[in-house]
This record gives sequence, C-alpha cells and structure tokens, in this order.
Amino acid sequence: MSDEGVGLRVLERLVTTYHVPEEVLILDGGTLGLDLLYYLEGKKNLLLLDAVEAHKEPGSTVRLEGEQVPAFLSIKISPHQIGISDMLFAAKFKGIYPPNVVLWGIQPERIEIGLELSETLSKKIDYLVAQVILELNKWGHQLQPKV
Repeated sequence: MSDEGVGLRVLERLVTTYHVPEEVLILDGGTLGLDLLYYLEGKKNLLLLDAVEAHKEPGSTVRLEGEQVPAFLSIKISPHQIGISDMLFAAKFKGIYPPNVVLWGIQPERIEIGLELSETLSKKIDYLVAQVILELNKWGHQLQPKV
C-alpha cells in the first residue's frame, strides 16, 4: 500500500548498508499481528517503524516512547485487522511488554495500491535509518557501516 511500506524500506536500507549485531532481531511484522508476541518474550527493547496518521504534513516524523505508544484493543470485523496497538495491548496483558518501547513513525503522503513510496517519504529513508542507529546505540548496540 505505497507509503505503508516505509518501515520495510528503512529496514532494507539498514541491513544493506550496516552490519547488524546478532543480538538485534530485524523483523517485518507488517502482517504478523498477534504472532509477533512470540518475538517479545524476554526482550528488553522494541523499536517499531511505521507509517502513522499523525495529522501532520506528509513526511513529518514522530517519536513516541513508552506509554506514548498506543496499546489498546479496537473493534475488528476480521482477525486480519490486528494492528500494532492490539499486539502491544496483548503483550501488556500477557506480561511480556518490553521495558523500552520506541515508535518512529512518519506521516504518509499516499496510501494506495502500489509498491513504491511517495517521493516525500523516499527522501526520509536515510533520516529514519539514522534515527534507528541512534536508538540502537542508546541500547548498547553498535552498527558498523559495510565497506
């Protein structure tokens, strides 16, 4: 869905340009829903990247941390609609919510069928990669550029 794929594009750039330490799990959780709970067991840190409706200009970024990150159940008409906030609510309910949760989000410009990001979001990929690296550094994970 065009700009909805921004998190995946950031992760692709990250793994193609940096050596990621073994202890850092990079995962495209876009359609996994509650299956993501398995990956949270015993984890201290969770960094999420996503397109978010922040009611800002397209390409605007937001950083949410801890309780700022939405964790709630919402009404669904299908189990395929389970989102990040539902999964985080379930993690709290199960007692596996990581102590450190950060969401880096970006306001999409367009959500339509297609694989390409808008030009606005494409220009923000390197910025988001840099933010991911800073967050991982704060948590003690050093990423080295590939030569």
